[in-house]
Amino acid sequence: MTLITDTAKKVEVSVILPALDEERTIGACIEKIQKVFTDNLISGEILIADSSNDRTGEIALSLGGRVVRPGKKGYGNAYLCGFAAARGTFIVMGDADNTYDFSELMRLVDPLRAGADLVIGSRMKGTLHPGSMTPLHRYIGNPVLNWLLNYIFHTRFSDSHSGFRAITRTALDRLHLNTGGMEFASEMLVMASKENLRIEEVPVSYYPRITPSKLHSFADGWRHIRFVLLMKPLPFIAVPGFIFSVLGFLLMAFFYIQGNIESSHLHSFILGAILIMGGLQVVLTGFEMKTYSIIHGYEKKAGIIEIIMNYHNLEKLLILGSLVLLGGVVLGLNILIQWVSVSFGGLSEISTAIISLVLIITGVQILFFAVFQSMMLLNEYFGQE
Repeated sequence: MTLITDTAKKVEVSVILPALDEERTIGACIEKIQKVFTDNLISGEILIADSSNDRTGEIALSLGGRVVRPGKKGYGNAYLCGFAAARGTFIVMGDADNTYDFSELMRLVDPLRAGADLVIGSRMKGTLHPGSMTPLHRYIGNPVLNWLLNYIFHTRFSDSHSGFRAITRTALDRLHLNTGGMEFASEMLVMASKENLRIEEVPVSYYPRITPSKLHSFADGWRHIRFVLLMKPLPFIAVPGFIFSVLGFLLMAFFYIQGNIESSHLHSFILGAILIMGGLQVVLTGFEMKTYSIIHGYEKKAGIIEIIMNYHNLEKLLILGSLVLLGGVVLGLNILIQWVSVSFGGLSEISTAIISLVLIITGVQILFFAVFQSMMLLNEYFGQE
């Protein structure tokens, strides 16, 4: 079959293969796809988003594929480049290492024809051939990441990290995807769920690689977790930090009322101070992550974050931080004055010094938080003026 290369002609299916040094397998992938196109009378194209240093692109061109070169390396960057070049009504995603069987292509295309927006080829519902997935990935990595995604976003994916997917162009344009690394796989499903796309899963086969894997288990796993936390920072970051801060405040208040801190409860008092300062930093970090998520279109302003992102409220935070910092400085100066009054002799003001320290550090934290928030929101402020 001669693939359609005339941009004026209609293309029903675009298959995008991100490739990084896959010269040993790219040919088999393209031939399988071409056979499906021929057998099912599909007007289609095969795009290879090639970041290789070997003959992958040359082989793909010789077999009738279209080769595009991503500006940056990375799983997500490859697909973003491929999406921009694709002309199909339906877009199929799959790896160029021949681990997915492209002879099963119609399992993904047929549901799109029937009205689905996004189809996931589930390896867990299909066939995992011996040696196709390491025990670490099969029994720990994929189940944990899958559970985390489903739990946080109330989804029911059986294989959220499958690389064999198909989506309509209309649905794809609604997602506004932009992550460049392996977290792209999670981003697509999260955004698809938020857009209430009609998503279906179909069983597919998964085979062993014949070349070394490009995956970095822990680094890539962390990228997925980091992205999920970015999407939902308040319940998983800000709330625990708030709990720690409250617990620290209660500890300090309780032992301060009890008295005799220096002689009997000093370590507990210091623990309370650490919990307050550390917890507050975690809370503010959660708010910053939430703001970043909103700015980049992952979330919408609502609740407390909408209040914090208000320009005038950020000014109030600057005032609050300044007052807290000033209170700590005044307490510190008072200790210094007392020390001078006793001719730099012995002084029992440890509890007051700790309180002063807590006030100074929390004041600085609030000040820098307000400044950083303001910097992130500069464009929004200028747009309002």
